[in-house]
Amino acid sequence: MDPEELFGVLPRERSAQYDMMEIINRVVDADTFEPYKDGYGQTIITGYARIDGWAVGIVANQRKIVKTKKGEMQFGGVIYSDSADKSTRFIANCNQKKIPLVFLQDVTGFMVGSKSEHGGIIKDGAKMVNAVSNSVVPKFTIVIGNSYGAGNYAMCGKAYDPRLIAAWPSAELAVMSGNSAAKVLMQIEKASLEKSGKKLTEEEEKALFAKTKDRYDEQVSPYYAASRIWTDGVIDPRDTRKWISMGIEAADHAPITKDFNLGVIQT
Repeated sequence: MDPEELFGVLPRERSAQYDMMEIINRVVDADTFEPYKDGYGQTIITGYARIDGWAVGIVANQRKIVKTKKGEMQFGGVIYSDSADKSTRFIANCNQKKIPLVFLQDVTGFMVGSKSEHGGIIKDGAKMVNAVSNSVVPKFTIVIGNSYGAGNYAMCGKAYDPRLIAAWPSAELAVMSGNSAAKVLMQIEKASLEKSGKKLTEEEEKALFAKTKDRYDEQVSPYYAASRIWTDGVIDPRDTRKWISMGIEAADHAPITKDFNLGVIQT
């Protein structure tokens, strides 16, 4: 598909749903994407494809709300236990086959709550982070939308040394969204002021929230991240293919010398 059509896929609202496959189909070579465990762990898309002829393994966050075979609803952009487990196995396969990995980020983090913890999210999340951090194949990361919290690490953020990490202008990189962070920080500030005997009026609370959110919104900007070398740059979405292809071509001149060792993981 034409890369020019990328602009019509990503919604303006950060919380809106969209199909990540629409972006993948415009980035990879035509008719080359082969999904891996398509019906399992659907909040992460995994599959093999080619970009400018280069073989790649793609790990991408799915932003649609999906229904599992058990009838449970899973919210897009969140990493669940089954998605983390699927990603771990796919990343291991790509390392064994010496296929470069491409991560497309639009992630709000891992699923939280007692039900998820009983379901093994801590174990499965640790397995995914283990696989990403121990990968020996070239890794390339494109931050398309959100990149919050532990999701940034699991989807190969800067800490796990991707060969190239670039952000679209629509990206946000932070511990949490500006709105959520402002609420938390405002509550802390409010509690601190009340301890000292000062009671905030409704107008003062709104002003404090706006001030905190504005400061945080500035710091989640992809330009703020690039200026601090948290990413290698902010790119035009239409150049995504070129960036990845260029990175793989450069990495092809540096042979893989280490063996992939995932260690012993619990199934």
